[in-house]
Amino acid sequence: MGNRAVITTEDKKIGIYLHWNGGRDSVEPFLAYCKLKGYREPENDCYGWARLCQVIGNYTGGSTSIGIDTLDSLDCDNYDNGMYIIKGWEIVGRMYSHGEQSHYDFKEMLISIDEAQPENEQLGKEFLQADIVDSSNLKVGDVVFLQDFTGDVGKHTITGQITTQEVLKGNQVSKSNGHNVLNKFFIDKYDDVCNYKNINNFLLDENYRISK
Repeated sequence: MGNRAVITTEDKKIGIYLHWNGGRDSVEPFLAYCKLKGYREPENDCYGWARLCQVIGNYTGGSTSIGIDTLDSLDCDNYDNGMYIIKGWEIVGRMYSHGEQSHYDFKEMLISIDEAQPENEQLGKEFLQADIVDSSNLKVGDVVFLQDFTGDVGKHTITGQITTQEVLKGNQVSKSNGHNVLNKFFIDKYDDVCNYKNINNFLLDENYRISK
């Protein structure tokens, strides 16, 4: 016996079989972790399947806890958690479910998954526990977490905010990149004489994790 499940995409071609941790309270954090890491999505890229297997396998361990095959070869109606259909690292469908499990706290599960990954690939407990704040509620002096294109996390301090059009007049970098940075905050990521001269220092997303 186990806590079985199958994860597939909408085309129902490939599937991942989980012998353990097949409950929704595990599967959703597995998917959310992959999204936080910026991994490619399985429906678009084979690397997505590989990274999802990697994350789950690092967490569950063992030699038979996870498998991957064509969907017609997997036990989808497994009398446990059935089959999850995913898209964009979200569960968008469900088949053959025989109940719902909700034992694990979502954030605690994310932290456990992260701690099971190689140390140099972990996001870190501080990052995962950080409050997520709307960018309009940020302020100068806040320390925000940022991820680079590799998924590595760094902390950077907000050093200012563009509040007037006059400041923008000399900001040719922002103009040439087509970004509207009025009322946007900027950080000390790139050590320019004036941080606002570099468009890569601006916080342009809707939400950010801030260090407590």
